[in-house]
Amino acid sequence: MNIKFILPALLEAKNPFWRPIKYSLFPPLGLATLAAYCSEQDDIELVDEHVEALSTEDYPDLVIIQVYITNAFRAYAIADSYRKKGVYVCLGGLHVSSLPEEAAAHADSIFIGPGEDTFPRFLADFRKRAPQKIYINQERTIQDIPPIRRDLIKRSLYLVPNSIVVTRGCPHHCDFCYKDAFFEGGKSFYTQRTDAALAEIDRLPGRHLYFLDDHLLGNQKFASSLFEGMSGMGRVFQGASTVDAILRSNLIEKAAAAGLRSVFIGFETLSQGNLLQSNKKQNLNKTYSEAIRKLHDLGIMINGSFVFGLDEDDKDVFKQTVDWGIENGLTTSTYHILTPYPGTRLYKQMEADGRLLHKNWSLYDTRQVVYKTKGLSAAELKNGYDWAYRSFYSWSNVLKASLQHSETELKLKHFAYAGGWKKFEPLWNFMIKTRGLNQMLPLLESILSRNKKGNQGDGRSPFPAIA
Repeated sequence: MNIKFILPALLEAKNPFWRPIKYSLFPPLGLATLAAYCSEQDDIELVDEHVEALSTEDYPDLVIIQVYITNAFRAYAIADSYRKKGVYVCLGGLHVSSLPEEAAAHADSIFIGPGEDTFPRFLADFRKRAPQKIYINQERTIQDIPPIRRDLIKRSLYLVPNSIVVTRGCPHHCDFCYKDAFFEGGKSFYTQRTDAALAEIDRLPGRHLYFLDDHLLGNQKFASSLFEGMSGMGRVFQGASTVDAILRSNLIEKAAAAGLRSVFIGFETLSQGNLLQSNKKQNLNKTYSEAIRKLHDLGIMINGSFVFGLDEDDKDVFKQTVDWGIENGLTTSTYHILTPYPGTRLYKQMEADGRLLHKNWSLYDTRQVVYKTKGLSAAELKNGYDWAYRSFYSWSNVLKASLQHSETELKLKHFAYAGGWKKFEPLWNFMIKTRGLNQMLPLLESILSRNKKGNQGDGRSPFPAIA
């Protein structure tokens, strides 16, 4: 059987005003995971439209399309094109789970929720020529998940081909989180077996890993076992955590010893009132500065995530947030305009209150104002968001933030990472166009390598030309 897996490009990825490098970081791991359930006799193709051209002139037996909110209209167009030719089309992903009736109009079958149990059931039904219209996830486990079909991933097209996911979901339930609808009706957080996760890590070449898990430290027993197993592997890796998990026990120290060099943290807001409103209880009354000091003492860089447009925000929120990030030495910051995704409590509340401006999903990209604001006008929110990015990543502020570290090596690492990520756009674009992006990976590994405060690595300086 000929099966084609497709990740349509997010709308903003094809916009000339946005950064191509952002959409060339990670391969479509979810689709490669589903492909592992196919038969060895199946002829499989995996196409990521962010990094390669998609042709719809072929006639596969089956097309599987992953749908996010801002690629939904593109996904539907691709699906409709194939269905007109008589090709069987399946849709799955976050947006399908959030709005199944909308997606069903463009598919022969849809998958609601995680696909580890629905996709094998569908394949069995399809081979018997008796597929169902809707498959709803029933069992939440990845204990016996087969090895990901990494042979389908075109590694040279990505900066970080060694992405990996060893858990599913998140133990927390923030009102604006897109993932809640996906895991509705069952366990919202569960893990692989530690030995299986370590075996998957062992299969990956090179040194660098990027854990795409929503909360790598979310299960203390699993994470502790994982980091102990990784100790001595010589890996350097990046992942995500919460402030609460960093302050609790010695788990972050184990992660640092195993090779954690950069962590994504959803600070979201500096306002306790906004945290309460958003049900971000894991951040309530937590000392952000204490968590930051702990991470910096371990030599771990921080990517802080913040949301603008919560109801308590005023005109000062942008400068306050940027200044706070610089003063606390955050290496990178990711800013978002509050976005009410379908399926979230935030969306339901705003819809009930008549605050949604439209349902043009292509604009629900956290860069546009799609709801009626309260403390700020829409123009003030959009302009403040744009200003925050320009200000935080100005050369003067990159330098100022790097100088917040106590050791010269960490200052240099911060400056190289933040400056390289945001200030060398022509280089990134050239490497993407010449299909040489993966050649930059050794430089990333070098910057993330062992530092004086870390306990793991190969002993080399991350800046060999300076040492």
